[in-house]
Amino acid sequence: MTLKNQANPYQDGANSIAVGDDASDSPCIGVCTTLYDEICQGCGRTLGEVSNWVFLSQEEKDLVWKRIRADGTAMRFQRQAKESD
Repeated sequence: MTLKNQANPYQDGANSIAVGDDASDSPCIGVCTTLYDEICQGCGRTLGEVSNWVFLSQEEKDLVWKRIRADGTAMRFQRQAKESD
């Protein structure tokens, strides 16, 4: 079984769209911008989540993924929606 087949359900589409990194557990797409608030418009994470991502447990990362996917407003998800049309 490959790593991709073992992906966490909250990380569906988790690969960085910008670089196509199949092993990435981060929602980062390399479009980091936090204009007007503390939420990255590229991935949907807070500044604290971005800066501490490597220190978060898998459970904490899963909760972040669940929240940003439910919100769906980050560029990451807008691009995915356009690509699936």
